[in-house]
Amino acid sequence: QVQLVESGGGLVQAGGSMRLSCAASGRAFSSYAMGWFRRAPGKERTIAARFGRSGVYYANSVKGRFTISRDNAKNMVYLEMNMLKPEDTAVYFCAAVPDYGLQYLKEEDYDSWGQGTQVTVSS
Repeated sequence: QVQLVESGGGLVQAGGSMRLSCAASGRAFSSYAMGWFRRAPGKERTIAARFGRSGVYYANSVKGRFTISRDNAKNMVYLEMNMLKPEDTAVYFCAAVPDYGLQYLKEEDYDSWGQGTQVTVSS
């Protein structure tokens, strides 16, 4: 497992942008698939984006607005969020799993989690 720490959340107006960062500790960061999940108030935690050997994945709700990226030299993964909407309000979590080329789209696929960071989009 790796230890993950998210940062960059906060309050933003609808239409604005925000970048979340996730710092990972431990070796062989490049061998992990990385995901960004989010939990909206009263809802389950679902995947927003994933970056792994199988490629980059975006949930339909964020496609075209969010961009996931990673810097393996710095053990960092990012989520750039543009054209934010009130429905993007959620706690955002960074997650990691050893990457064997699978899809890794479900919460139970991951074995390392950050503590989460709150993103609030005002209308």
